[in-house]
Amino acid sequence: MKTYTLKKICGAPDWNTIPELEINVPYGTPADIEAWAKLCWDETGIHVNLRAREEHIRCEETGPLAMICQDSCLEFFIRPTEAMNYFNFEFNPACGLYLGYGMNMPSLVRLVMQDEQEAFHPQSYRTADGWGLTFHVPFTFIQQFFPEFKAYEGLQFYGNCYKCGDFTVQEHYLSWNPIEPGVLCFHCPAFFGRMILGGEN
Repeated sequence: MKTYTLKKICGAPDWNTIPELEINVPYGTPADIEAWAKLCWDETGIHVNLRAREEHIRCEETGPLAMICQDSCLEFFIRPTEAMNYFNFEFNPACGLYLGYGMNMPSLVRLVMQDEQEAFHPQSYRTADGWGLTFHVPFTFIQQFFPEFKAYEGLQFYGNCYKCGDFTVQEHYLSWNPIEPGVLCFHCPAFFGRMILGGEN
């Protein structure tokens, strides 16, 4: 199990100072695509920055119930406690969001927020060789489903970061922490990596 420590910040994230993790475990046919993530936290929640090197970007899923994973897609899954329940945040370059909650794919419930922009503040950006996005996961949102959840320095939880694109020119699937061998399903909370809320440094 891989481990990543989230730096604690005060004020807006300075992403140049945040350690990066590589989303580099491939599944299926290899593709010329790379992805990375940076995460940090403050008293309000977790700040996420996902980035991909991807030449052929697909961004066509824009409806309220769109299947975002069919596009160029960057994902953050978070399991806040020892329970297997998790949230999956899946974004395309237009900040289209698939947000789910459950214990596995069969039990997954799709959550549709009244105002996703106000709730998570997603912002996408383009780079010379790809794209990325930033967003915020408020602790108050997590506490709606896990009332006992409290954020503090040293807290350990579980998560994984993914890159995929079902209908892209180069179909691809990548993860940070390896998932169950022989099973191409990102919805495997038992195979998430360990994440720790660290201190300021």
